[in-house]
Amino acid sequence: MWRPRLVENARMKYLGIVEALEADIRSGMVVPGERLPAQRAIAEVLGVDLTTVTRAFNEARRRGLVQAQAGRGTFISEVMEGGSLQGHSLIDLSMNIPPQPAEIDFRKLLSQGMSAVLGTSRGLLSLHYQESTGTAPDRHLAANWLADRIDGVTSERIVVTGGAQSALFAICDTLLDRGDVIACGAMTYPGLKAVAFQKGLVLEPLAMDRQGILPDALERLCRKRVPKALYVIPSIDNPTTATLPEERRRVLIGIARKHGITIIEDDPYAPLRQERTPSIAGLAPDITWHIATLSKCATPALRIAYVVAPDATGALRLASTLRATVLMAPPLLASLASHWVSDGTLREITRAIRNENATRQKLAASVLGDIGYAADPHGHHVWLQLPSHWRASDFAEHADRVGVSIVPASAFATVAQPVEAVRISLGVAPDRDDLEDGLTQLANLIAQPSFAIRTVV
Repeated sequence: MWRPRLVENARMKYLGIVEALEADIRSGMVVPGERLPAQRAIAEVLGVDLTTVTRAFNEARRRGLVQAQAGRGTFISEVMEGGSLQGHSLIDLSMNIPPQPAEIDFRKLLSQGMSAVLGTSRGLLSLHYQESTGTAPDRHLAANWLADRIDGVTSERIVVTGGAQSALFAICDTLLDRGDVIACGAMTYPGLKAVAFQKGLVLEPLAMDRQGILPDALERLCRKRVPKALYVIPSIDNPTTATLPEERRRVLIGIARKHGITIIEDDPYAPLRQERTPSIAGLAPDITWHIATLSKCATPALRIAYVVAPDATGALRLASTLRATVLMAPPLLASLASHWVSDGTLREITRAIRNENATRQKLAASVLGDIGYAADPHGHHVWLQLPSHWRASDFAEHADRVGVSIVPASAFATVAQPVEAVRISLGVAPDRDDLEDGLTQLANLIAQPSFAIRTVV
């Protein structure tokens, strides 16, 4: 019998129960036809009220995870051919990952790429332990890939890491102490919030407009309390989609220099933009730590990100932190990334993703119509401003009930009262038909007054 548990980071407790059950079904810990414990017993085990469990059971039935049999109880649903659950129609528009363009066969590319890496005379070295900075060839190719957006970048300043989140944590661990202040947008990447929580750092929110962080907001903060670092996503900001114009980047750099602030430039989406805006690391290399991941321009399965430190000494300091935590980036993946950089595969994947994003953005525009939202024509996501009768948390919850998963503003907020908006990710849907279906559900939902569809308790 299923051992009740809940996913701790779920938006609502009842969803935490459902997500835990679904994960256990997919992992084989519970099997089709198996009977679930009584709702009251689950409530006692998890320390939640009975209505939470009842709500979870209703959601699990809606998703097709379970079936109720009168007088007998609730049972795990049978699994259809191919492993998909009967009636499970949730459309995920919450995960901000790139789409998989039809012309890119990742199965083939990954197989061929791994074979090519391992087939060279020194290929088996990719299965060995390596330096925490990354190998010299990997750093050299990373510098080549970054050269068109960071003038003068050299391999001695580069550290190969196991993804942007690992890089961000390591940078904060290297530069900051508990209680130090990081200035960031009023809406910012949830990964930064997680790092700040783990490290005991203080996030100071900065006001934003449609072009990103307002320099005046940083100047005002510095008059009260000078932050140790400024965190910024300069291109296709997550979640607001804003791109900082070059002039605003220069003004922010000027303020940072004036007050001795280090800049952490997290720039995963820059390769997707056709227009090249000079990176902050290119404009101010001596005070900037630049993070460039492959997760958004290729695939999140390729857990590789390149960090450009202000100088070679900074790169070695960062490598020392990585050595004490994750030791090194995955060597085989680092070699595969280098192979894709050298033979042009990474460039072709990025081009195909950029084009697919443009098509999906046009689809979103046709479905959402005159509903107010912000977007970049080549980005993965849109930032949907809700009408006055909707709260973002309520809208996300009701969207989930009709089978569409999105993320409310509260997940990104560094302020107490965030704007009423939601992020809708366009890349995770497996095809355009699913995406159109999900967007249509949201467009229909947003037109309804929220009070008309509240659950009766």
